[in-house]
Amino acid sequence: MKTFLALAFGVVLGFVAAHQFNRTEQGQRFFHDLDAKAREFGAAVADGYHAREAELRSPED
Repeated sequence: MKTFLALAFGVVLGFVAAHQFNRTEQGQRFFHDLDAKAREFGAAVADGYHAREAELRSPED
C-alpha cells in the first residue's frame, strides 16, 4: 500500500510539473517536439508491421 501511494504521488507530482512546464514557451516547444517524435516513431512501427505482414501473406517463390 505504501508503494502504491508513493507511485500515485509521483504520478500526480509529474503531471503538475509537466502542466506548469507546458505553460512556458520552451515547454510548449519541448512537448510539441516530443509529440512529433512519438508520432513519427508510431508511424515507423506501423509501416514495419504492415511491410512484414505483406511479406508473410505473399505467395512464396
